[in-house]
Amino acid sequence: MSIRCTVESAFFIAWSFLEKSGELGPPDVSANILLDAIEAQLKTGERRPLMLANRAIDAYRHLNQSAGREARLG
Repeated sequence: MSIRCTVESAFFIAWSFLEKSGELGPPDVSANILLDAIEAQLKTGERRPLMLANRAIDAYRHLNQSAGREARLG
């Protein structure tokens, strides 16, 4: 599987999951978070689409929790 196909698969898995769970935020911001997380993992050598997607979802949730915490405190 090419890197492009791997990224597309991982992104689609993560996006679909977040969309179905109701956690997906603004499309541009959400896409950037997911792609940044996937890219960071690719740089470490990870190539399994499901692992890339799961970790991207975790990164997305972590950033949203941090942003929510800051909004409540700010």
